[in-house]
Amino acid sequence: MKRTLRLFALGLAVIALLGWLVLGANRGWTRTSVAVKTVDSITGLEGIEYQNRFVPGVELLGTSLLAAGLLAGGSFLFKEQKTT
Repeated sequence: MKRTLRLFALGLAVIALLGWLVLGANRGWTRTSVAVKTVDSITGLEGIEYQNRFVPGVELLGTSLLAAGLLAGGSFLFKEQKTT
């Protein structure tokens, strides 16, 4: 049981970190829309458009790493099983 919890905690931490890096590694809060500068083809004026895109922030990364830490810490509550 101890080993299973620790491996699950490690997997959760790795997946959370990789997901955060791949999806944008935003060091701010989580965003659901991103501002993109666009140039009008006719007038040449610049404008800002918002695209719906999920960019995870540090609070999701921190929450995931905290959950992984709690799982790893919880593994110390179990006694080792002695095999004979």
